[in-house]
Amino acid sequence: MTGPVLAVDQGTSGTKALVICPERGVIGSGTAPVRTRNLPGGRVEADPRELLGSVTDAGRRALADAGEPVVAVGLANQGETVLAWDPATGEPLTDAIIWQDKRAESVCAGLAPHAEELRRATGLPVDPYFAAPKMAWIRRHLTREGVVTTSDSWLVHRLTGGAAFVTDAATAGRTQLLGLDEAAWSARALELYGLAGERLPRVVDAAGPVAGTRAFGAEVPLTGLLVDQQAALLAQGALEPGAAKCTYGTGAFLLAQTGGRPRRGDSGLVSCVAWRLGGRTSYCLDGQVYTAASAVRWLTGLGVIAGPGDLDRVGATAPDTGGVTFVPSLAGLAAPWWRGDVRGSVTGLGLDTTAGHLVRALCEGIAAQVVELAGAAERDLGTPLGALRVDGGLTRSALLMQTQADLLQRPVEVSALPDATALGVGALARLGLDPRLPLPAVVPAWRPSAVYEPRVSAGEAAGRMGAFRAAVAALLERTP
Repeated sequence: MTGPVLAVDQGTSGTKALVICPERGVIGSGTAPVRTRNLPGGRVEADPRELLGSVTDAGRRALADAGEPVVAVGLANQGETVLAWDPATGEPLTDAIIWQDKRAESVCAGLAPHAEELRRATGLPVDPYFAAPKMAWIRRHLTREGVVTTSDSWLVHRLTGGAAFVTDAATAGRTQLLGLDEAAWSARALELYGLAGERLPRVVDAAGPVAGTRAFGAEVPLTGLLVDQQAALLAQGALEPGAAKCTYGTGAFLLAQTGGRPRRGDSGLVSCVAWRLGGRTSYCLDGQVYTAASAVRWLTGLGVIAGPGDLDRVGATAPDTGGVTFVPSLAGLAAPWWRGDVRGSVTGLGLDTTAGHLVRALCEGIAAQVVELAGAAERDLGTPLGALRVDGGLTRSALLMQTQADLLQRPVEVSALPDATALGVGALARLGLDPRLPLPAVVPAWRPSAVYEPRVSAGEAAGRMGAFRAAVAALLERTP
């Protein structure tokens, strides 16, 4: 069956939907905002109904913009966001606990003796970032009723009128409840988290018929499901081992393809499912920076800049950071440190420090964390990464992208195709309609809109990275 597909990316701060035609490309788009609540104690929540409303609103706006019907729908999700809900009525029983939320630290602390066992079984460290600690926290503190799942299972249930209770293998892999090697629920992990009696969604491939949905108008099949960062990895054409991408959104997420077997290294990266297609699992290494665009929003809230579009203008008022070092761990340090308790820091301030210095230091702090992730991926893979393919809203900042190339000491290629996550899940929706298609045939052709080459010497880059690492070491020492 040919014709356009509707691809929906349900994200942290909003939902983006595209209508994608195999011949003409993107022919319609729509967006809808999502309000998250940042509360004391590292809590981050959203109203589940708002998540669902954003999906239907963005999808309908994209369809109206295209003015054409679609033949299938694909849905990408936030990954580690969870909620409890009633499977009989579909009504939420709790708010959605967003992936950035830290309230499950106590759950993780209690599992410290089993941390290595869980990492070996699931590929993930014990950290409140992942879904299982949040799920266990809900069961201990909020409700024992209904089911507790990642947000995708609830969204699919509602979109299909209760016809489907599923999650794709990559999203299931973000819980720390999925056995990495077999890509199936782990009885041992469920036992350790106190979730052994839970009713869990069926784990399905990323492409294939799930159920029909009338949420966007006439009934069409839902045929593509994938967690957001893996969808972007697919859209970036990272199909061969060693290919890597980084998405700069609310956080920054570097993924490197490892092929048909997981890599369990000791660098601090996560080993997880990239996608499962036709019953065959592909794996990737995954590293996270918790605050990227969210750090820019924080600087905006202080009045230093007017918004992300101001980074280059204000940054251009200073030739360098002026000796300022910014570790933007405003929601903790993720990979490779896994210290969610660490706060951010700005050091080297003086009476001559300007807004331009602060902006450059922020860009350097984000880029330096990505360099650490790339280095960890190279150690686990045992081979150097090539050029880094990047996407996401912050790639519009030439200052950030040039800083990234300088510190990384290799080219940074900015995707010419915006909305990589939606494009990736759109490709899966098409593949779900016709599984005979080869994967490269449904993935958008890769082309960069800009390539940033390093402009500084390796020695200068090493010196700047050394200053950042020293600042991180000082933070870790002050937070035992």
